Amino acid sequence: MAFVTGDDPRVTSRPPLLARVSADRMHLVLMLVLTFGTGVVDAVGYLGLDRVFTGNMTGNVVILGMALVGGNGLPVVGPLVALGGFMLGAALGGRVLKGAAHAWTGRTSVLLALVGVLVLGLAVALLLVPDPAEPVLLSVTGVLGAAMGVQAATARFVAVKDVTTVVVTSTITGLAADSVLGSGRGGGTGRRLAAVVLITLGALSGAALLRFDLGLGLALGLFVEGGLVLLVVLVGWLHARASARAAAQETAADPDVASAQA
Repeated sequence: MAFVTGDDPRVTSRPPLLARVSADRMHLVLMLVLTFGTGVVDAVGYLGLDRVFTGNMTGNVVILGMALVGGNGLPVVGPLVALGGFMLGAALGGRVLKGAAHAWTGRTSVLLALVGVLVLGLAVALLLVPDPAEPVLLSVTGVLGAAMGVQAATARFVAVKDVTTVVVTSTITGLAADSVLGSGRGGGTGRRLAAVVLITLGALSGAALLRFDLGLGLALGLFVEGGLVLLVVLVGWLHARASARAAAQETAADPDVASAQA
């Protein structure tokens, strides 16, 4: 693989550092970062928003089912609001990404940037309203659910196997089923284990933030999630840009490729 400099096409150079990382590996790392962030959000959401998950919709469905038969004073409105927001966010993500050609495009970056901005906006709002009333908390729940729905739809489009960023049930299933105790086929063990460990560490971190101050901890957890999402956007965009430039340089340096494309 040859890469040329702008001054002399006969002089070759190595591609940029980011471009040397394959798209599959980069997307895996970025989705794992989002998985950690989901652990943080679900922990602070469940503990700070009256036992509501904003990323793990399976948990909300179970809570809602138990609540509808009067299970131990469990909430009904909160899970419904989170479910509705999540579905709207996922629908938006699916609509925007409809017809997108590659796993990481400008649309991917825009959607994840929207997630980061929404979450950071909620964090700022919670700092400005230190003792929010129930309607405010429900609004936070709905918007946060929508943001996580957008993230889940975007992660689904990026399509890193076993890493949905919001749940790990299927990941744990694959980990156990393909282990030596199961089929013994192996494959993907490291990726699956990393997803499980990271969402656990995220939940641990989120719970730790709430130990001393519930309101402040909730806001800090959202700051962590929003910052991580925006970091993912930046790295993903830079990687896609570097890879595109490297591919263009390779085409320019190889007459056969250039003539074939012409």
